[in-house]
Parts: sequence; C-alpha cells; structure tokens
Amino acid sequence: MDVSKTLAQLRAELMMVKAAIVVLEDLQGGRIPNLKPLLPGRRRGRKSMGLQERAEVSERMKRYWANRRKDIS
Repeated sequence: MDVSKTLAQLRAELMMVKAAIVVLEDLQGGRIPNLKPLLPGRRRGRKSMGLQERAEVSERMKRYWANRRKDIS
C-alpha cells in the first residue's frame, strides 16, 4: 500500500469538499458565487467605430496593402 499516494488522494478530496462547502454556504446566504455584477452603462465587447474613424482605417489599410503588393513584386 502506497501511503503517499493515498495521502495525495485524500488531500485532493478534502480540497473538493471544502470548495463544495463554500459554494453551498454562498447559495444558502442568497449569493451566487463567482459572478461579478456588471457596472451600469458598461457595454461588453468591442467599441463601434464612427464613420470618420472607419474611413481613416480604410485609407490606412489601402496604403498598407498597396505597399505590401509593391514589396512582393
């Protein structure tokens, strides 16, 4: 019987039991664990571009790809 292996398994089980107890206590208290409330007025994801910004990016990318095509030829 490998005592160190058994101890490692028991420690892993103990950690899982402790985590389950924390979650159950949070649920009992009416809290949902590990969920942060979103700040009001905050959007998730990318910021949308305005027409002027989009035109600037378009011109910049046209110059970029023109230079790339020149370098390849």
